[in-house]
Amino acid sequence: MKPYEHALTSVKKWGGIPEDYLPIHDMLDSSKQSYASMQHRALYHHAHGCYVMEQIFGHNITTKDGKLVSVREIAELHILEDLGKIPSLADWLSLIPLESWMGKPTKITTVYKLGE
Repeated sequence: MKPYEHALTSVKKWGGIPEDYLPIHDMLDSSKQSYASMQHRALYHHAHGCYVMEQIFGHNITTKDGKLVSVREIAELHILEDLGKIPSLADWLSLIPLESWMGKPTKITTVYKLGE
C-alpha cells in the first residue's frame, strides 16, 4: 500500500483526516526513496520501527477532530497491513548474510595532523 492509502485506513479506524497520519506513514515508507524494492521495509517495518516512529513523532498525535491517537498503534497498523504480522528487527537482520567488511578491522593508511 502507498502511504496515503495507509492514512485512509487510519482515518477509518481513529477518525480525523488523512493528513493527520500521512507524516507517520510517509516516514515508515521513506526507505523506498533509496531502495525501491519490498526489501526497503527492513528499515522500519518491525517492532523497533514502531519505537523509532514514537521517537520521531511523540507517543501520540492529536487528530484534526481533537482525538488523541497512539503513534505506536498507527505504525503497527501500517506494518500489519503490509506484512500481516509485526516482525522483530531480529527477523529481518537474521536474513542478512555476514560479510567480512561488516566487522573486519581495517588499517588506516592516511594519517592526518591536528588542524588539517
